[in-house]
Amino acid sequence: MTTGNKAILKLAKIQDAHIKGKSVLVRVDYNVPMDKGVITDDTRIKETIKTIKFLLDLDCRIVLMSHLGRPKGKQDPKYSLAPVAPCLEKLAGVKVHFALDCVGEAAKKTVASAKNKEIVLLENLRYHPEEEANDENFAAQLAKHAEFFVQDAFGAIHRAHASTSAIAKLLPGAIGFLVQKELEYLDKAMINPARPFVALIGGAKVSDKINVLYSLIDKVDTLMIGGGMAYTFLAAQHSNIGKSLLEQEKIREAREIILKAFKNNVEILLPADHVVVKEIKPDAAKETTQSMAIAEEWIGVDIGPRTELLFGEKIKSAKTIFWNGPVGIFETDAFSAGTKTVAKAMAEATKHGAVTILGGGDTVSALKKADVGVEQVSHCSTGGGASLEFMEGKMLPGLVALSQK
Repeated sequence: MTTGNKAILKLAKIQDAHIKGKSVLVRVDYNVPMDKGVITDDTRIKETIKTIKFLLDLDCRIVLMSHLGRPKGKQDPKYSLAPVAPCLEKLAGVKVHFALDCVGEAAKKTVASAKNKEIVLLENLRYHPEEEANDENFAAQLAKHAEFFVQDAFGAIHRAHASTSAIAKLLPGAIGFLVQKELEYLDKAMINPARPFVALIGGAKVSDKINVLYSLIDKVDTLMIGGGMAYTFLAAQHSNIGKSLLEQEKIREAREIILKAFKNNVEILLPADHVVVKEIKPDAAKETTQSMAIAEEWIGVDIGPRTELLFGEKIKSAKTIFWNGPVGIFETDAFSAGTKTVAKAMAEATKHGAVTILGGGDTVSALKKADVGVEQVSHCSTGGGASLEFMEGKMLPGLVALSQK
């Protein structure tokens, strides 16, 4: 598989590998949300089942490795992958052995006890500081578990870690079906998108997405900006934003993006009205502004109804849409109307033949909040950071390591 990212050469696919009956080490992204040890969203697990069942059909013994949260290089029960094992067993329909560590005797014994057509789930990689340090010795210990490596953790391939980068030097490898699907859809947006191509970038901070904004200006016909980051762009145009979120140090870059869009004949749409409050709390009294200006003492928390209509119609008239980030504080019901409208517009656009690509966990959560199923859009990326870096044209270490084989 060849991608449009200049940093990536050729990538072997799992379906072209000769791995029947072998032990296969698979990097997955099971960094799933949990509440007191209960998985609240199993989307990332479900997305790996196609690769897992393919390997099971080839009589492979599957060893899965993943991280969960940020345990800072030491064991912490709060970040254990143990709750994933029964969920995975139910989804895969085969025995899942859980190893109490990812390396050492505990892992070695658990892997040895598993038969072909069974799964071993290793404990959290990040219990070991060597994982994030991309330590080759740690990668070598992981490599002992199998004869072949499959990269299916799109959400982690933008990190140069032992389980994504160093491991690829030690075993023959290929990309799984999840990573293939991610690259296929992102390439559609990068290389030759059907037009009009519209991007909606939301979320809290400009600083998190400045590079992708610069990159998108070279690709899209329309760039819509919402969420907290929109207020910095409004301030850059000398609009009053009251007490709304502002990154003062990013105003100059916001102006540069606006200027670049003008030079590229790219339309930029900012919120034309807002839902505002004087205090960010669920039961706060809210008002809707009559313009893009926000009065002193007020805080923008969502796009207003005129902007909902503007953004929604622009999405429904597009042929390719990339959406990353909510347009308001959508976790709070009172401030979620704008994001719900966007989600429903994405589903409507998909129904009429548009390619709709969503990136980031918050964006997928927004779909669920709007009662829009993931099957109602073309593609929901499992890796927000990775999808943004790919759209920026950055080198993704997990793919580069595999492409060097």
